[in-house]
Amino acid sequence: MAIAIVIPARYGSTRFPGKPLALLGDKPMIQHVHEKAVAAVDGDPDVRIVVATDDARIETFCQKNGMEVIMTPATCRTGSDRVIEAADKMGLMAEDIVINLQGDVPLMPVEIIRNVLEEFWNQPATKVATPVKRLRWSELDALREAKKTTPFSGTTVTMSTQNRALWFSKNIIPAIRNEEKLRAEGPFSPVYQHIGLYGYQVSILERFTNMSPGTYEELEGLEQLRFIENFIAVQCLEVHPDLEIHSGIDSPEDLERAQKALKSA
Repeated sequence: MAIAIVIPARYGSTRFPGKPLALLGDKPMIQHVHEKAVAAVDGDPDVRIVVATDDARIETFCQKNGMEVIMTPATCRTGSDRVIEAADKMGLMAEDIVINLQGDVPLMPVEIIRNVLEEFWNQPATKVATPVKRLRWSELDALREAKKTTPFSGTTVTMSTQNRALWFSKNIIPAIRNEEKLRAEGPFSPVYQHIGLYGYQVSILERFTNMSPGTYEELEGLEQLRFIENFIAVQCLEVHPDLEIHSGIDSPEDLERAQKALKSA
C-alpha cells in the first residue's frame, strides 16, 4: 500500500485570486502547507508529497523550491477532483491511500496530519478518515457567537460508538438538553468540530468523484455528506483538545487573521 499527500492548489479563487502564492510571514501559503506535510511525514521515504495545480505560476514556484508538482486540468470542480486527477497521474493503485491536504490551511497542526497517516498505517480496514476535535464549552460558546454573523462557518459532526461519522452539519449538532447540568460536570461539551482534512483509499475517492452530489450535500454545502448519503463509512479521528484549529484561508481578511496568529505562535 502506497501513501501520498496531495495538496490541491488553485490560483483562480473567486474570493482571493492567487492565494496559494500569497505571503504569510516571509513565505507563500503553499510553502507553509508543504512544510507541514514534510514535518508530518518525518523523513519516511514511502510517503510522497505532491502539489496538484492548474496554474503555471504555482508550478514554477514549486519547481524552484524543490516541491514536486503535478499539473491537473482547470476544469476540476473541487479539490477532491484535483486530488483524484493527481492520483491517476502518479500511478496510484486502487488500494493505495491519498491524503487531501488543502493548499489554504497553512496553520494546520502537524500532529493532525500525522494522526491521519497513522490511522492508515495501523488500521488497514479504514477506507475514509477525517479528524475531529471535541469542543470545550468556551469553544462552543465562541462557535455559537461566530455563527450569528457567519452561519456557514464551522462544521460539526455526530459519531457512532465506533467513531464513525453519522452526520456533518453547518448547524451545531447535537441539540443539547439540560445544558446547565452538563456544564457543571466538566469543561468539555458533547459537540465535535470537524477539521477539513481527509484521507481516502484511492478506489473510494474515485467512486466518490463519479457520484452525483447528494440532496443534503447541496443543501448544507458539505461535500463529505456524499459519503454518508451513499453509506460509505467515514472514520473520525479525535485529536488532542489542546490543539489550536484555524480555518482555511478564503479571503484577504482570513490571511490577515492568520498573520496575527503566526506572530503570536
